Amino acid sequence: MKPNHLGIILDGNRRWAVAQGKTKMAGHMAGYKNFYTLSRYALIDQKIPYVSAFVFSTENWQRTKEEVGYLMRLVTRALTEFLEDFHRGNIRILVAGSRDGLDDSVLEAIEKAETQTSGNTGGNLVLCFNYGGQAEIVQAARNIIEQKIDPKNLTIDTFAEQLYKPEVPALDFVIRTSGEHRLSGFMLWRSAYAELYFTDKMWPDFTTKDLDIALEEYAHRQRRYGK
Repeated sequence: MKPNHLGIILDGNRRWAVAQGKTKMAGHMAGYKNFYTLSRYALIDQKIPYVSAFVFSTENWQRTKEEVGYLMRLVTRALTEFLEDFHRGNIRILVAGSRDGLDDSVLEAIEKAETQTSGNTGGNLVLCFNYGGQAEIVQAARNIIEQKIDPKNLTIDTFAEQLYKPEVPALDFVIRTSGEHRLSGFMLWRSAYAELYFTDKMWPDFTTKDLDIALEEYAHRQRRYGK
């Protein structure tokens, strides 16, 4: 059994770079290249319908101006370089998160990637970019207030319709690299009953074989949903 929706918190790029005697930017570039390889493998080779990745959190704005600028350029590059390859692979690209504070070049890259791949049906790559799990829930609540939805009609399902990219289903399996044992706000609503998997490997060192091992463990877990 494979997950319908796999989430990846790709952590450890900077620590990997320090251990390698390289710059933080080199760590992010290594992480970017690995993400391309792993996401393609998960979606196209393993045929997992949804793969979501935490690529830039709302808290990441607190980093240095140089690093934030580099990450913005890297995400724009990813959207551009991934686009043709994933489009040929019939993969839809979605970007979940706030658009506030993003440069026009980033917004244009997001719009182009989402529009060009909107009709694809072979899988879904969800980039959680400028994303915070608590911020997403707050925004959903604001939407409900603005739409004047009757509280009596508010259910789990109707609330979920107000999340970023509401068509994206609940997470089944979340992988976090780098030895950290927390979600850090990653898709909090959708992770309510997700199985969690933590590995000490830094993201640039996490291979397709490591993903296979994680998926094999998931296949042997019993999901109880509170029962």
